[in-house]
Formats: sequence, C-alpha cells, structure tokens
Amino acid sequence: MLDRREFLLAALGSVAGGTAAAAALPALPAPTGEVILTVTGDLAVSNDAGVARFDRALLDSLGHAELVTATPWTDGVSRFGGVPALRLVEALGSRAARLEARALNDYAVSIPREDLEAYPVLLATSRDGQPLAIRERGPIWVIYPWSQYPELDQRLYRQRSIWQLSALRLVV
Repeated sequence: MLDRREFLLAALGSVAGGTAAAAALPALPAPTGEVILTVTGDLAVSNDAGVARFDRALLDSLGHAELVTATPWTDGVSRFGGVPALRLVEALGSRAARLEARALNDYAVSIPREDLEAYPVLLATSRDGQPLAIRERGPIWVIYPWSQYPELDQRLYRQRSIWQLSALRLVV
C-alpha cells in the first residue's frame, strides 16, 4: 500500500492527467487516527468500500494551505490552516458539481463546485496555529476568503461556511 505522501503525489498527478488517468488513481490509505471526515458519492478513490474516511493526518497529507481572513463569527483577522476543498475533490478523482456538506449537529448545506474553482475555499482544521476543537467550530470549518473577496460577505456564503463539518457527499 502507498504511504500518504506517495498517495498524494500519485493522486495529484493522475487528476492532472484527466479522466482516463483518474481511473488509475491509487487506493486511499486507511486512517490511523480518529475519523473526522467521511466522503461519499462520486469518488474514484476510497479506503472503505466506496467511502473515503479521513483522520486529520490523512486530510493534511493532501497538502496544507493557509488562508488569512476575517470571518463574520470571529474578532479580527485569523490565520486558518487546512486543505483547499478543490484539492480534496480532485484527489478523490471526483467530477462532482456540488458538495453536500453535513455538520455534527446535522446542519446541512450544498456548496457548488463553482465556489471552489472561483475562490480558495479552505477545509480549515486549525486557526492561528491551534487545531480546531469542536467547541471552536472544528474539527473542520469551511472558510471562504472574505477579506480578499468582499463580495462573499453575504448570507449565501455565510450559510455555506459550515462548521463542525463531518461528512461530504460529492454529487455529479
């Protein structure tokens, strides 16, 4: 089985190569820690019978990014760390047009792929260098770049910024 680094390199290379290459994506390594995200739906890559389960380390292995932005729910500007949402979708070889997101409290919202292509939407797992705990909107919080794109400061995008994210269903 591939280790996490080998998986990331193979997945990103295959996704860049197009649909034929997506069929050759490697199997996703199994999580070794607590699962914080379960992804179902249109997946070419999984680690549990058509389901992709991620612990924090496996999610981070897709490639860490940072986003410095203010949010409607926090004071001042924060530095969020995590994985770009589009990178996750591409690493799973998905053609999804939308992501149906569900939180630990069953709040659900649909996020169109267009958002991920137009903006660096982040699946944040940390804020200011500290892991996001459940009481701090974690373990995963969908963060839009409000400071960089003022047009995002509207109800629609605030609703899509789901916190305590636990599941995604990728829908074509």
